[in-house]
Amino acid sequence: MQTEIAMAETPTDGTPKGSSLTELFSGIIADAQLLFRQQVDLVRAEFLEDIRRTRQVAQFFGVGALLLSVGVVMLLVAGVHLLQQLTGCPAWASWAIVAGAALLLGGISLLVGSRLLASYNPLPDKAFNAIQETVSCLTNPQK
Repeated sequence: MQTEIAMAETPTDGTPKGSSLTELFSGIIADAQLLFRQQVDLVRAEFLEDIRRTRQVAQFFGVGALLLSVGVVMLLVAGVHLLQQLTGCPAWASWAIVAGAALLLGGISLLVGSRLLASYNPLPDKAFNAIQETVSCLTNPQK
């Protein structure tokens, strides 16, 4: 819906012929409402696209994490047996050494992941910036 005003002859008061000041203001308000609705729709579309992408990424990460977990458990068991056979340590000591190494690596991974998550902004920045600019233009018109 676009509001078009035919620029006919302009009387001395500056309003187009056939248009009252009330009609002009209602046209401006209608345009502002339309712009605001379009920007809200943009925010909604951007948010839904981000959710779709995040869901797709999460699915791949989930499958990958599951398969990696199975592989890591098998390697840890193999590492315990290898450590026990190479060093002659008791079984409990081999399990403790391997578990300690796994806990250390897991803690480092969680620390790195939490720092990455802290730097991630899930909000649709482009649309919010556009809305902020529109509100700024409407509240502080340039002279």
